[in-house]
Amino acid sequence: MESTKHLTQLRGCGTALATPFQPDGSLDEKALRRLVQLQISGKIDFLVPCGTTGESPTLAPKEHLRVVEITLEEAQRRVPVLAGAGGNNTAHVCELIRSLESLGVDGILSASPSYNKPTQEGIYQHYRALAGSTSLPVLVYNVPGRTGSNVEPRTLVRLSEIPNILGVKEASGSVAQADEILRLVPERFLVFSGDDSLTLPLMALGACGLISVVSNVAPREMTELVSLCLGGDFQAARREHRRLSPLMQVLFIESNPIPTKAALAAMGLIHLTYRLPLVPLQPENRAKLEKVLEQLGLVAGKEKEYVARGTN
Repeated sequence: MESTKHLTQLRGCGTALATPFQPDGSLDEKALRRLVQLQISGKIDFLVPCGTTGESPTLAPKEHLRVVEITLEEAQRRVPVLAGAGGNNTAHVCELIRSLESLGVDGILSASPSYNKPTQEGIYQHYRALAGSTSLPVLVYNVPGRTGSNVEPRTLVRLSEIPNILGVKEASGSVAQADEILRLVPERFLVFSGDDSLTLPLMALGACGLISVVSNVAPREMTELVSLCLGGDFQAARREHRRLSPLMQVLFIESNPIPTKAALAAMGLIHLTYRLPLVPLQPENRAKLEKVLEQLGLVAGKEKEYVARGTN
């Protein structure tokens, strides 16, 4: 789809990109470029670097900007790029957003503040400040399992009144909450599934797409699933969902992005390097992951061995 500064017509499947590292723990720019090209060739609709899947808490500020810069260079305006910019210090997040805006990103995805445990009013004021710091569209990211607080539907209704709050990536895990959000927010407010496995039900309720972890590994397949939902062909979408369900499950067998990076390494796309506090998959879970990858034809077999490293 054509990139636009306003992104009001943003739909489809976007990939929350993993960040590849060299064996010594440094940023692997060559592998990152390869991953972006894989996404483009897989017909992904948009890209989201430096989110949770991108291990953003462990990226230094310069690394964060460099990952986004490389993503923009490789995307070449063929798809929109929404950069991750979250944190629990509102002023610091505003500063990061201004730096990202100067790079030319199309929008911002920002998780609600973690650890501070803000009230709903605090969450509202946080996002109001972020939106006021930029002319870019801002997508709220609600993921209570990681942040410790839920962005409630009524708070999203209030946020929808701010012109450049674009919508929400809804990852509460509650279909009932997603249904309430879709019922209450105005039509212009975009609701994306933040859970791969809940894409089908949320899109049946009216969500406009998915911000996906699984599409790191299977961009074409996840884009097709979302496209079928957007086209209203839910019979075919159910078939595709059921085919991909084992992959959706196994990529969350341990904390994201641990299994995703293991899968990308098994596919020969990255070095299997994590930054602490993330550590490699347990051997029994790695075996389960490799079995699913083989069943779906994403790897040919176990010809290669990859060394997993956790680095500071």
